[in-house]
Amino acid sequence: MEFISWASFLDFLQYIGVGLVLIFIGTTAFAFTTKFSEWKLIQEGNLAVALKLWGKVIGLGITIYTVWSSSVNLLDAFIWGLIGIVVQVVVYLLIEFVLTPSKTNLARKVEEGNTAVGFSLFAIGITVGLIVAGSLTY
Repeated sequence: MEFISWASFLDFLQYIGVGLVLIFIGTTAFAFTTKFSEWKLIQEGNLAVALKLWGKVIGLGITIYTVWSSSVNLLDAFIWGLIGIVVQVVVYLLIEFVLTPSKTNLARKVEEGNTAVGFSLFAIGITVGLIVAGSLTY
């Protein structure tokens, strides 16, 4: 009696691979929204930067989860995953440059270690991921 077929196991591996590629692409894209090295500051213990980055990654993970459950095939899932990345980057840029008071530079505040700003961006990253994910379940 066969519980898992080789074909379904290979499909599973393909989806995991594409999901990890999307996370890598998203994390790389998110890094381009700042002028500093997030990894360096995280290694130095900057919690605000870690919150900002990983909130976006969690939000993207939520989006990818939803994409996997509602896409028709792997290419469709990949395309919607890319759309999720673009939406998160655009929303961050809108918040940074349009919705934030002109004298406040969120990136600088996070780089300086402002945990309140870092946590706010963490929450925004997850919220955007949930909104994008919800929008994919139409």
